[in-house]
Amino acid sequence: MSSAPAQPVLVLLSHPVHGNPTQYMMEKALEHHELDWRYLSLDIAAEDLEDAVRGIRGLGFAGGHCAEPYKQSVIPLLNRVSEKAEMIGAVNLIIREEDELVGENTEGRGFARSLARLLETPEDAPAEEESTENEPAEEQSSDKEPAERKAVLLGAGRMARAIGAELADEGIGELVIVNRDPEPARDLAKLLAEKFQVATSAVHWEEDYELPEDVDLLINATSIGGEDPDARVPLVLDNLSAKTIVADVTINPPQTRFLDEAAERGCRTLDGLSMYIDQVSDGFELWTGTTPDQTVIREAVEEFLEV
Repeated sequence: MSSAPAQPVLVLLSHPVHGNPTQYMMEKALEHHELDWRYLSLDIAAEDLEDAVRGIRGLGFAGGHCAEPYKQSVIPLLNRVSEKAEMIGAVNLIIREEDELVGENTEGRGFARSLARLLETPEDAPAEEESTENEPAEEQSSDKEPAERKAVLLGAGRMARAIGAELADEGIGELVIVNRDPEPARDLAKLLAEKFQVATSAVHWEEDYELPEDVDLLINATSIGGEDPDARVPLVLDNLSAKTIVADVTINPPQTRFLDEAAERGCRTLDGLSMYIDQVSDGFELWTGTTPDQTVIREAVEEFLEV
């Protein structure tokens, strides 16, 4: 049986750890909720990862975050992982359950939480316009059940797998996966179709991808925009309508050219920073049993990143 520290301790495993805002966010939330916990950021070399996990287990730590480059390599070092983490092939949370360390992935859940909040937020009332008596009102994505929605997912990497799994689990009507390398897209489409019985398809992303009509969700889960917010996502947006919700997983900076172009077309947008805040909030609640004040977390990460 492992020893237990006087205070519950959480850790961040990463390399390099410099510039990661998680500890600052967690400490602000723990302080706000008057929880006597500690959070440590550990810069772990690859050859020391096994020892670090052994230390978490032996010292009785409550768990922690697992960031790049260890979201995959940590899996065999844990006692077990959740079904969703296994499907995604990556772990971003470590949770102690008695003497076992369990891997979880909440990246897709962070997206789903942010999307649900956006769908629940009333849209601004449109300006009054002359209309034809028999002209039907355009149905918005928020008016539809998940099974009636069509989503286009750009990318087939770790983040795309997490979001795709969450959409499929919620019963998305149709999911189109678009990727430069067609094989990962086909593999992901097949996995989600077999696991969740949803309609999926894979598209080889060559040159500018022409967005199909009647898309309710458009998600950029690629790295485009991560290093250069002005980078262009190679799409033909002629069919993009104001009813489409457009999301980008880029955290810093949260406002990208991709989201700006969508907003110019009247789309509601969802930025990666909001998804990340929901991920951190989810982990906070899983560890402490307390639902965190997201305003505190958002203010902390915006202060840290200076956005």
